[in-house]
Amino acid sequence: MQDAAAHAKFKPYTRQSIKQAPQWERLHRDQREAVDVVSRILPFRVNAYVLDHLIDWDRVPDDPIYRLTFPHRDMLPDNEYLDMHRMISGGAPEAQIDEFVRSIRMRMNPHPAGQMTHNVPTLDGVALRGLQHKYRETVLFFPGAGQTCHAYCTFCFRWPQFVGMEELKFDAKESQELCAYLRRHPEVTDVLVTGGDPMVMNARSLAEYLDPLLAPELAHVQSIRIGTKSVAYWPQRYVTDKDADDLLRLFERVVGAGRNLALMAHYSHPRELEQPVAQQAVRRIIATGATVRIQAPLIRHVNEDAACWSELWTTGVKLGATPYYMFVERDTGPSSYFKLPLVKAYQVFQQAYRSVSGLARTVRGPSMSAFPGKVMVDGIVELGGEKLLALQFLQARNPLWVRRPFYAKYDAQASWLDELRPAFGERFFFEADQPAAPSSLLQPIAIHPSRTSPGPATERPPC
Repeated sequence: MQDAAAHAKFKPYTRQSIKQAPQWERLHRDQREAVDVVSRILPFRVNAYVLDHLIDWDRVPDDPIYRLTFPHRDMLPDNEYLDMHRMISGGAPEAQIDEFVRSIRMRMNPHPAGQMTHNVPTLDGVALRGLQHKYRETVLFFPGAGQTCHAYCTFCFRWPQFVGMEELKFDAKESQELCAYLRRHPEVTDVLVTGGDPMVMNARSLAEYLDPLLAPELAHVQSIRIGTKSVAYWPQRYVTDKDADDLLRLFERVVGAGRNLALMAHYSHPRELEQPVAQQAVRRIIATGATVRIQAPLIRHVNEDAACWSELWTTGVKLGATPYYMFVERDTGPSSYFKLPLVKAYQVFQQAYRSVSGLARTVRGPSMSAFPGKVMVDGIVELGGEKLLALQFLQARNPLWVRRPFYAKYDAQASWLDELRPAFGERFFFEADQPAAPSSLLQPIAIHPSRTSPGPATERPPC
């Protein structure tokens, strides 16, 4: 017999409707005010399953799932919060409020790591709005119908997708341009369908995006990945939704076509896997031949305890899922509220990694998705009597950088790559203007400290 959560009706709540939720009355006046003020700037959306089954209301506001889904005053500097509150309570014109909101959003580094400036590919000289191509083997695809979520995470680095600023949004109306681009780029083996959350789409709409990727002329696309939080925030999608079985048949069709189908499952806390319906969802997905890979950032106030990660990875392995990544919180949005020093991140990862069996040690991290690539903090070492951070690229704009170790001066407070200083010499090796491997996509890029102005690519030498 399925539990009550499995038969819950999907009911979303936003800033305008959250007052209708029965739990609203349990919030203190200051907490309600923070939801209203901060959600004018950052997206807020939650649903009844999260409210009823994932949040422990006796622990609010310190409950990790509450921190994960509800806005908090400290996500904004005091001056911005107070100015915003004064404008709202004073009845300021909407145009004035909108202008102030925009100024805050733009200083939050809305598109880190060159997403707008360096990752958008072109086809016949035309930029492809709904695609990103940062690494040689992998193309990211943002289907227009999948640019929302069952609930929003307060730390989400894709927050610009949800705030109504069209110039900051990635979305593609159809997969025609994606397929045309892939036909020109046989080096691409993986397509990551992302958002938002593609799993907000019904099975038929998702099939309209995925089926074209199964064409024989795209046989070089060996893996289709789907980035999703639905497994945590609405696992009913795979169990009791009216087209749940149709969705699973679609997964079987993709696998039957000889493709690897991987759900990149965003679990931020082990509680998201505790519900029977969440565990049933994982089992049903895996039964189709698809794989489930567990990934999430390490975030203050939510999962900075190593025991959380150990439990999450162990439960995942028991269900047949593969621990994949522990990320470092990206330098965007309210990152100052969530970020942890890299040294702390490594210590949490190491402690959790030591406590699990070999089957869970497939996980990698802590990893920064920075401008030059995915940089992993690999350890704290001592060389020549000096304490250093050991790092390496797990993925990079230049494939020659991958798995190449390098070192940074030990810094107990640094929380991102551009806050680190080289241990040897004046620059890291990837900051130098050096030729890249010949490629139709990749160019060597000079990395500069500025997050918003990463610097131009240098010219690629002839083949």
